[in-house]
Amino acid sequence: MKASSRWATPPVITSENKCGYCTSAKCCTYITQIIETPRSKYDFSHLLWQISHENVQVYKDEDGWTLLVNTSCKHMLPDGRCGIYEQRPQICREHSNDYCEFDAPSEDGFELFFENYEALLKYCKKRFKRWDKR
Repeated sequence: MKASSRWATPPVITSENKCGYCTSAKCCTYITQIIETPRSKYDFSHLLWQISHENVQVYKDEDGWTLLVNTSCKHMLPDGRCGIYEQRPQICREHSNDYCEFDAPSEDGFELFFENYEALLKYCKKRFKRWDKR
């Protein structure tokens, strides 16, 4: 008699095999750029311009402020694997999946997260009481 799947032992997922269980290849669907901490109205106005573009978001975490651009790597194959694995850039080779998007949503740990222009503008108006008097 076959054991039902609910009794099957779940696989042990390690850093070595984790990528094989990831179905969305999330780590290959965005790029980030650390930016200087915005302080002035001018700095935040510049961020508003950046976040006005498609697929751009901004967040602040323990490492500081970061520009997030949601865009897939052009070398990603339909099954999520890397199409240039043997020739991939050094940053891809150094990427650690010890704790990655497979383990938790990327929004975990953000002190501030601005999904769009409206969210950042609301923050600017709260931070700078005279925002509209620029």
